[in-house]
Amino acid sequence: MNALFVMSSDRSPARSFRDLRVWQKAHEFVLAVYRYSESFPEREKYGLAHQLRRAAVSIPANIAEGFGKRSPAEKARLLNIAEGSVEECRYYLILCQDLGYGQSESLTSTLEENQQATQRLRPGDLGFRLLTSSFYIPQGYQGRSPCLVSKRR
Repeated sequence: MNALFVMSSDRSPARSFRDLRVWQKAHEFVLAVYRYSESFPEREKYGLAHQLRRAAVSIPANIAEGFGKRSPAEKARLLNIAEGSVEECRYYLILCQDLGYGQSESLTSTLEENQQATQRLRPGDLGFRLLTSSFYIPQGYQGRSPCLVSKRR
């Protein structure tokens, strides 16, 4: 059966990860993190600022990578990594606040929105590439092998 996953009945399928609202929110969060961390002390340039930026970038990057994967297991794994990065950012924002590097409430609020959107997202929402009915991924290979095996009749 040839099918392209439709995210909901009132929206057309995402053609790119950039079409995903969750990716857009995560990207906005990254931009805000970069602006926020610019004012950190110079000694934090390769410390906390770098760690916070790296974790923030990981969120939309893993969503984008998951969009390009065929396997629901791979999509789920990458979404799980993105969710882990959300929690990592949450801790770094607490630490920034406690160290007096600036108010992080607005970033924390944006992060909450990202977390809610990511938790609502399912691997299928990242889209499936079109597969022909003459190919399938055998049981046991999902998420472990990018190769497709021809069906035997």
